[in-house]
Amino acid sequence: MIRRTLLQGNRISVTEFRCTAGPGDKPFAEEFPAHSLSYVRKGSFGCSCRGRFHELVAGSILVGYPGDEYVCSHDHAVGDECLSFFLAPEVVDAISDVRIWQVGSAPPLPELMVLGELAQTAADGNSDVGLDEVGHLMAARFVDVVSGRKARKATASLRDRRRAVESALWIDANSHRAIGLDDAAGQAGISPFHFLRLFSDVVGVTPHQYLVRSRLRHAARRLADDDSPVTDIAYDVGFGDLSNFVRTFHRAAGASPMRFRQAARQGSRGDRKIFQERFSLN
Repeated sequence: MIRRTLLQGNRISVTEFRCTAGPGDKPFAEEFPAHSLSYVRKGSFGCSCRGRFHELVAGSILVGYPGDEYVCSHDHAVGDECLSFFLAPEVVDAISDVRIWQVGSAPPLPELMVLGELAQTAADGNSDVGLDEVGHLMAARFVDVVSGRKARKATASLRDRRRAVESALWIDANSHRAIGLDDAAGQAGISPFHFLRLFSDVVGVTPHQYLVRSRLRHAARRLADDDSPVTDIAYDVGFGDLSNFVRTFHRAAGASPMRFRQAARQGSRGDRKIFQERFSLN
């Protein structure tokens, strides 16, 4: 495990984790040191915590509760990369009931994925938005979208979980292409009906939802990182219609692609208010 501290603050700290473990490596128990949100930016892994097992893929969030013991494993693929936000108790107390932080994980949700990619851009030094700012936004939005969601109980076998995770990795890597349910099910080697139920049970979203959210994740990173026209980015990541991309992105980020880009760029502090307005921060 390679870890790098990107920000050490009194209220929010940010650490980058790069894990190279694979199926042959023996997992070991760890303990969450604080309330935390770990955005999976690459790869996949499994996590056992509070008697539940969670499969996490790119775009998922591992949720930490201080003192909880957890065990991560890599039964299906080698390695993962996470950007982790560790929050002081006063931050958590100000925005939520602490019980929300016992859910263990959150599936790939568009509202969190676009912020995760914005955080990665800030971590790379390509945005004027501070990592601590993104941490507050991420925490507030997490509470907003996860409140009321029931924790999922994993029922799939190890073999089926492997199929679902490998399919998610394949969808993410090929999200710029036109992928239908039959294509993804064929890649997994099972019927479309079985695949739909299996994928939804393990990943927490349907295959099509994950496909669209992967496209949004890649688009958010491109918007923050490079100067390509919005139209080019929309088509490059797999959207066949510009207006559909703009509507879908706005629904996830609470801002148009152009305003999202402006808010992530240096000298755009006025535009940054769109995030504060969207995520109801004081």
